[in-house]
Amino acid sequence: MRHFAAPVTDRKIRFALVGCGRIAQNHFAALKQHADHAEWVGVCDINPAALQAAATLTGTKPYASLDGMLNDTSADIVVLTTPSGLHPDQTVEVAASGRHVMTEKPMATRWHDGLRMVKACDEENVRLFVVKQNRRNATLQMLKRAVEQDRFGRIYMVNINVFWTRPQEYYDSAAWRGTWEFDGGAFMNQASHYVDLLDWLIGPIESLHAYTSTLARDIEVEDTGVISIKWRSGALGSMNVTMLTYPKNLEGSITIIGEKGTVRVGGVAVNEIQHWEFAEPHEDDVAVKQASYETTSVYGFGHPLYYDNVIKVLRGEAPPETDGREGLKSLETLIAAYLSARDGRRVPLPLDY
Repeated sequence: MRHFAAPVTDRKIRFALVGCGRIAQNHFAALKQHADHAEWVGVCDINPAALQAAATLTGTKPYASLDGMLNDTSADIVVLTTPSGLHPDQTVEVAASGRHVMTEKPMATRWHDGLRMVKACDEENVRLFVVKQNRRNATLQMLKRAVEQDRFGRIYMVNINVFWTRPQEYYDSAAWRGTWEFDGGAFMNQASHYVDLLDWLIGPIESLHAYTSTLARDIEVEDTGVISIKWRSGALGSMNVTMLTYPKNLEGSITIIGEKGTVRVGGVAVNEIQHWEFAEPHEDDVAVKQASYETTSVYGFGHPLYYDNVIKVLRGEAPPETDGREGLKSLETLIAAYLSARDGRRVPLPLDY
């Protein structure tokens, strides 16, 4: 039995953040909604301008290095919004300082690194949280309930589409973007929250076969890919991803076809329930329209709800919804897809440990 630090109930939980770029803004905004129970106590970045902007926004102390921050900060938990390939070493370093870790997706770009992160946090008796904020979106919460209540009966087929746009300027905006070591491609970076749905909603995957291609962008990794999937339940499905949609983001969707129900959740980012039909009526059915929401952001609105769970865990009030082991599930699927595309073969799961 692991023994974590005592719950924090007599003061605000102290958060520090490393990597003050694009996604960090969602974290700053999310924690603002939990000001009664949590606060920022430090921010860190190697870019002086980004660091100063974050320090001004949060009113906290800036640090130019992770070492410097860990030697000085009073933080209980450190949030990693750095390039994905940096997460493993940074997680190990933060855990060694006795602090909990929250890491953005994907938790790592290599399978053995993901395992290393979980092991390091286990050994230091600190928690590892992996951000999966899309799970908290109202549309996906309704879909998850329908699956758990067995409203579909046996699930036959599942299809996920992520038809978005990332221009060359996006990849050129930082040297780490579009690299194998630090970023990963369309599956691992942009569509990783959708990969997460494959196991979270439908269950364990038996095997998959993938193709990837770099059709238009000048990057190391794929800008387009497809995966064919067989679940252990016998259900079949596919995932189709491209970052080349003309002229802008078009669709982020999931369709589930079952024995007693058919549902399609679409929109730009699974924000609109477009079809909801089941053999048996349920009280949730009247809430379908309310669950849909307008969005201009593919990130959804789940970050504040994700922070709500993290804060409750550290206060001793709830179990973690997405810990390191849960994060490994989607990483395993991603690595399996890349192995399949590279070697031209069907890859069974689980991977060899």
